[in-house]
Amino acid sequence: MKNISILGSTGSIGTQTLDIIRNNPKEFKAVGLAANSNIGLLKKQIDDFNVGAVAVMDREKAELLKEKTNINVYSGIEGIMKIAALSETDTVVNSLVGSIGIKPTIGAIKNKKNIALANKETLVAAGSIVMQEAEKNNVKIMPIDSEHSAIFQCIEGKGIEQVKKIIITASGGPFRDYTKEKLKNIKVKDALRHPTWKMGNKITIDSATLMNKGFEVIEAHWLYNIPYEKIEIIVHPQSIIHSLVEFKDNSTLAQLSFPDMRIPIQYALSYPKRLESKAKEMKLAEIKELTFEKPNFELFPCLKYAYDAGIRGGTLPAVLNAANEVAVNNFLEGRIKFIDIPKTISNAMESHKIIKNPSLNQILNADKNARIEAEVTANTDLSEK
Repeated sequence: MKNISILGSTGSIGTQTLDIIRNNPKEFKAVGLAANSNIGLLKKQIDDFNVGAVAVMDREKAELLKEKTNINVYSGIEGIMKIAALSETDTVVNSLVGSIGIKPTIGAIKNKKNIALANKETLVAAGSIVMQEAEKNNVKIMPIDSEHSAIFQCIEGKGIEQVKKIIITASGGPFRDYTKEKLKNIKVKDALRHPTWKMGNKITIDSATLMNKGFEVIEAHWLYNIPYEKIEIIVHPQSIIHSLVEFKDNSTLAQLSFPDMRIPIQYALSYPKRLESKAKEMKLAEIKELTFEKPNFELFPCLKYAYDAGIRGGTLPAVLNAANEVAVNNFLEGRIKFIDIPKTISNAMESHKIIKNPSLNQILNADKNARIEAEVTANTDLSEK
């Protein structure tokens, strides 16, 4: 029996994690939950899973929830960190959205908790610090992303020195066949129509800009200690092959399944065991085609910016992430156009003076300043950029 705490329990990954716990009561127990503000769903989760403690980021909502339950209700980032460090917890599922996930991840690691990681921003912004702490505390970081789970499964039992190249697949998002001109008129509702995955709004927009793949490149670098020149992105619209690993002898292993996040979530929790799953069974005869193409770096410059930030390192990936968070939020609110997202990120990166080997405080400060810069950009005419 593994005791699980879930950060982001009311989101897409969080609710699917709870489904897995519900379906495997002899394997897992939910002991702590954290959410942003959806206390209606959180209260139902408390009742359904009999958890002992929860946290709500929104302090006013936390006070309202306290009136409806007799368990411990914590609030703010401090409350989320309490859930991440509960003494009875074995594994912390971090499915928070944004750089807010960094501190709870590090706090959980320092408290010897294994991490099932869906929060890309943790490794993008603070990969060096997170991986050092994990090694120091003998903690496992299991990826929940389908792509990184696939890489893990292909590499498992083999030394990274045997790997020639990691190939991360991308669906290409809803606009992979668009022209630059067509991208100028993208509406929010169009960008939220992902062709193969059902996800939260922020990650869906990241998928439409291909920034999501850029983040996954940086994640792969830290998770597998592999240089950027050995990480490749390939567009695979069917989302059946989740990633591939090419070895020194030119043989390639791939992990396949129909698009369903329950598979990588469950494996992250059950590893090294495999459990029965309610996901759709893979039947090769049902697959009509598997196609591949190179990504268009000119049409989707966010991917190039991510490679650049990762290679240059230091505080620049934190700036990349922070500017992207602000830009995506401003697009969702109708304040900027879709094509302004990469422009906002580029402006923030160009104006940033990189700090090499930064402390956590320096990373968080770079994050804060990049957000200010990106907000200023939202009020600037970007049409000539």
